[in-house]
Parts: sequence; structure tokens; C-alpha cells
Amino acid sequence: MKRLKFLYTFLILLMIQQGMAQNYLRYVDPYIGSGGHGHVFVGASVPFGTIQVGPQNIFKGWDWCSGYHYSDSIVIGFSHTHLSGTGCTDLGDLQMMPFTGQVRTKRGEQNDISNSCASYYKHENETVAPDYYALLMDNGIRVELTATERVALHRYHFPDTKENHVLINLKEGNGFNAVASSIRLVDANTIEGFRVVNGWSPEHRIYFRIKTDKPVEDLLVFHDDTPAGSKALTGKEVKGVLVLGEGHSDLCLKVAISSVSCENAAQNMAAELPHWDFDRVRKESRKKWNAELARVDVVDKDERARKIFYTAMYHTLIAPTTYCDVNGEFRGHDQQIYQAKDWRNYSTFSLWDTYRALHPWFTIIQTDRVGDMVNSMLSIFDQQGKLPIWPLIGGETNQMPGYSAVPVIADAYLKGIGGFDGERAFQACVKSATYRKQNGVPYVLDQEYIPCDKVGEATSIAMEYAVDDWGIAAMAKKMGKETEAELFERRSRYYRHYFDSEIGFIRPRNADGSWLTPYDPFQSIHGGQGYFCEGTGWQYTFFVPQRPADLIALLGGDEAFIHKLDSLFTVEGDMGAQASADISGLIGQYAHGNEPSHHMAYLYAYAGAPWKTAEKVRYIQEHFYTDQKDGIIGNEDCGQMSAWHIISALGFYQVNPSCGIYTFGSPLFGKVKLNLPNGKHFIVESENNNKQNIYIQSVELNGKPYEKGYIRYEDIMQGGKLKFFMGNRPNYQFGVAPDNRPYTPF
Repeated sequence: MKRLKFLYTFLILLMIQQGMAQNYLRYVDPYIGSGGHGHVFVGASVPFGTIQVGPQNIFKGWDWCSGYHYSDSIVIGFSHTHLSGTGCTDLGDLQMMPFTGQVRTKRGEQNDISNSCASYYKHENETVAPDYYALLMDNGIRVELTATERVALHRYHFPDTKENHVLINLKEGNGFNAVASSIRLVDANTIEGFRVVNGWSPEHRIYFRIKTDKPVEDLLVFHDDTPAGSKALTGKEVKGVLVLGEGHSDLCLKVAISSVSCENAAQNMAAELPHWDFDRVRKESRKKWNAELARVDVVDKDERARKIFYTAMYHTLIAPTTYCDVNGEFRGHDQQIYQAKDWRNYSTFSLWDTYRALHPWFTIIQTDRVGDMVNSMLSIFDQQGKLPIWPLIGGETNQMPGYSAVPVIADAYLKGIGGFDGERAFQACVKSATYRKQNGVPYVLDQEYIPCDKVGEATSIAMEYAVDDWGIAAMAKKMGKETEAELFERRSRYYRHYFDSEIGFIRPRNADGSWLTPYDPFQSIHGGQGYFCEGTGWQYTFFVPQRPADLIALLGGDEAFIHKLDSLFTVEGDMGAQASADISGLIGQYAHGNEPSHHMAYLYAYAGAPWKTAEKVRYIQEHFYTDQKDGIIGNEDCGQMSAWHIISALGFYQVNPSCGIYTFGSPLFGKVKLNLPNGKHFIVESENNNKQNIYIQSVELNGKPYEKGYIRYEDIMQGGKLKFFMGNRPNYQFGVAPDNRPYTPF
């Protein structure tokens, strides 16, 4: 009897332990990256959701790109769209602010919130989680927020039952005011309207439907804070105030949005949130977040490291965002209405950032979504005649160099991920690479290089194009298109036009073929007629991820290359007054806070010094990813900074973004289990792993000795076990032989 009782108790404890282990959300801290220059979203959403509902601060500059910064103490509303981690600002659409007392509409200013709807707040009165946001404002009102994919649910508790109102601010967003807006009271429980903005996205439209769980007395409307009657108003800068009836200290509101119409917003609400059960919505949201986070199971005693890891995973699940209604309709870049009938349309692709690590990570852990992401890019090609550069909910920002959708599409095709038409994708890539309206492309077509005295940021643009062109060449080779393969393989080497062998640096060239003179590789002249995009000559000298072996040869072979790469991590110099603020997280001239450097620590392995990769990768992990508010060293950039951490923590990284070769570095955890979308499992174990034992001594793959310093994509996706044996001193033999180094297929 005692034995049975003991067994029963043991089983109960085991079940409890397993249940707790599945609560991955307990390791997520949305505050990480909300300070410093992380620019992350703080609020409630679901993975890849249309809605990101959260607090809105007054926009005060670069560090408020997401609409919220931890240093702030004033809230002006709770808006329904946010960027996460970007270096540019936009969105903050449909701000709603509950307040008490006399009717007013002003948002408030940083040094004066009197006679406004704004309120001070304290972080100790704030609750943050991926599925839930709550704040007791200093005005006494408690706000709670949760969401489905396309609908936000607000719950307000007012301190009294008289003179309670809700401001609906259609004028002001995060950095940009509306150019057109409308609001009307449909009935005592229903409000609808739209907001049109010409911001970073050239034009985006938000149509909305709001439902209240209690009837409102009236909707007062205002044009630029001037009273304009009640019930309805259309104009440039419209605001509305809901007048709540007496006797109600609690109010719930459902807010659905659409890019197409108010009718579609109503359909979204009816389909996703037909009830008023706040706790049920939050529970369903938690379930969705846990399901996504459960794709990776980290087994390790270091709770702090798990917190950093799962918060990073959370940040990779915010964007791209779903950009279609429940009926599949969405508004295209040409303002026409399209319909995704058998696929899901996405937007908010920070491609110049995310092609490097986030999308290669998706090809492992989100293969069930990758096809739809590619279809979304191909749809944008149909809308605007070229693949997207940096698309943001219905508009092309054209931000950043390169046609960076190409390596994402090529990577998906080369890895055999289905769900899209490969020939259609190839043709879109080729046409984008030869599109003469694309910045600098005519120079590439006509003279093979982009002159720095003709095009701003010319050298960065051209070197990005070379990376992209390798992906087209690889697609063509797999498709048996030999002519195209030869052409784009040659174009992938155009970076050589910028290599000055006399000084050993990438160097901008003028239209007449001469070198830029004078030239200081430390200087970062950013934007406009600058020569590099968010970088220096030091950094871009190592920006050849598509052909590391070629770069090693250009720099004089293994020994000379290693010496030069060592210098990157040690040299000090003045980047100049015009240097981009994005260049952060410096180790010498290596800048982990900005994406062009992200592959560079892994280049040592290509030259036969993988232990140096281990040293640099561990240093970056320990110093540039923390559990603090400023725990991300630079802009999070829609998941790229976090994806670097995630993949590197597994012990490898894909240097060539379209290659499927993952170079070994230094694994961070004792055991990680990848629950792959194909139903298989890939386990990464690290024996004797700790803060001192950072060097790979040997490796086993599926129980057999493995001599390679890399692993192939197909080895990961077929499931199995990769086991690292770690030590506190380098093994100068492992991964060093030329046949065991990571490589580029052609």
C-alpha cells in the first residue's frame, strides 16, 4: 500500500513537473530590449499576428521606434499596430485612451500633460507578457489588454462611475499623423472608421470596427481638437470621445482591424472573437505562444540563460505579421484588393536584416510557414514589378540596400521547402536583379560596379547584390539553367571590383574607375552620398558571406586572413561624426549591434581556426545578450538579433544565407531538442559544457564520430542527435583539415 501511494505521488509530481516544463512563457520577459536601443514591442499579441496592442508613449526620437521605451513614464494611449526592433518609426494606429473628468482630446506633451488625456505611470503597476498587458495608470484607471490575430480585447476599470470617457485618436500615430480619417457611431455599441497614413510605409490604411459590451451615451467628434458635433466625422485629423453612461465602472471593448474595409474588420471580429470572455482569449493566446515556443526545448540549469533564449524566441515570432483578413483579402502595394485563397499573406519583412539568420532559422523551425512567406513576396512582385525590399503593411519602404528577398527565396527553394512555384520564384528573382529602376542596378548591368560618385551607399548596395546573385545562381544551377547560372555566378564575384589589393580593403570606386581618394576605412559616412550603409570599410571588407574562400584567397590565404580578421576584432579608430547610430556592440571594428557583421565571427572556421570562432561567439553571447532592459546590444530588427542568438546557442550558424551549410561555433546549453515541423526531432547535446569549456573537442552525429566543422541542413531536418564534447582548451585538429571546413558548393 505504501509502495502504491509512493508511486501515485511520484506520478503526480512528474505530471506537475512536465506541466511546468511546458509553460515556456514563464521564461519570456518582454522588457528585455525595451530599454537601450533594442526598440522592441511591449504589449499583447499572438504569434505573427496582425494586431500588436500595447501602450503608446509620446514619440521622442529614435529609441521610441516601437512606440514604447522603458525610460518613459507617460502613456498617451493604447494603439493596435507596432513595429518591433526597427530603426525607423511608423504605425501606432488607432490609439485609445480611457480617462475621467471633463471631455478633452489633447494627447499631452512630455513636459505638460495638463488638460490632456495622458497619464503618468509606474512600472511597478505594469504587467507584461506576450499574451497580456496590464497597467494601473496614475489617473486611477486599470487597463488590461489581450488579443487574437486580428482583434484586440480591452478591459477597463474606472475608479468611479461618473464622467468616464474613452479617446479614440485617429490623428496621431507613432511619428506620423493621418492624412485622412473617419469615425462614426453605428449604434450604441458599435463604432467604425478608418485611418490613412503616409509614413515610412508610403501609404497604409487601417479600417476598424469597435464593439463595447455596454451601450455608450454618445460619440463626440473633433477635428484637430476642435469640437465638430457628434456621431460622425470624416477629415484629415479626426478624434472621437466615447461618452460612457453613469453607473458603469467597467468597460470591455473589442477592436478589429482590416486593410480592406470596415465590413472586413467586422468579419474578422465575428470569426475570431464572438464572445466577451477576456480570460478565455488570454488563455487561447497563451496556448498559441506556448505551442510556438515548444518547438525548441532547452534543458539546462542556467535559468537566466533560458530566460534570454526564450525571450529571443518570442522576439522572432512577432514579425512578419499576418496581413490578410479571415476571408484572405488584403490591400496590395498598388492599393488594389487581393485575396490569398489557399495561403496566408504576410507583411513587415525587415529583409536586409532578417535574411541573414531569421529566415535560415525559419527554414528549420517554421517550415510550415516559409512557403506562405515566399508567396507573400511573390505577390508583392506582382503588385510592384520587383520583389520586396522592406515591405510594411501595404507599402514598400525601399529601405536598405540589396534585393534581400532573393536569398530568402533561394534558400527556401534550395532546401526543398514547398508551397510555392519554384519557376515563378526564379523568374521574379531574375527580373528583380535586372530591374533598371532598382537603385544601382543599371550600373551593375552596364559596367559591373556601382560608382560611389553617382549612387549613395554604392559600395554596400553592390556587395549586397553580389550576395543575392549567388542565390539566383544556385537556383539556376539546381534547375539546370546553365546560362543563368553562369551569369549570376559571375555577378556574385563582382565584389572583387571594390577590393584594393594595395591596401587590403574594400574601397569605393568612382565612375571613371579610380579609387575614392582620400579614403579611411574607419570612416562611416552614412546615407545620402555616403559610401557605405551603416558600416565602415573595415566591416565591409569581410562582407562576402557568399564566397568566404574567395575572400580568404584575396587577403593572402589562411594565415594572412586570420591575422586580418583578428585585427577586425582589435583595431580602434574614429568612425567620424556622420557614423550611423546603428553601429553598436563594438569589439574593435566588429559591430554586433548591426547586421553586416553578424557572420564574421564564423569566418575563422573557413580559414582553419574554428577555435577562434568559439572564442568570439561565446564573448558575444555573454556580453551582448543579457536579461536586462538594455539586454539587446542594438536594434532587434524584427527578430534578426534574436535569431543570431538562438542559432548560435545551438552551436552553429549559416554564413552563406542561401547555402544550407551551418558552421560550428560554441553551443551554449547542455541539451536542446528541436521539435521539427515534419514531426521529427533533432537533439543537440554538449558534454562538459560551461563558461570555461567553450571549445569543441570532438563531435558525434547520431552516435558516430563526425569530423566536419559544420552540419548540413538535410542532416538537421532528418532528425537525430548532434553531440559536442567540450573543453577549456582548443583542439587544434578538429575541423581544421581543408576537407572538414565549411564550404560553398560552387
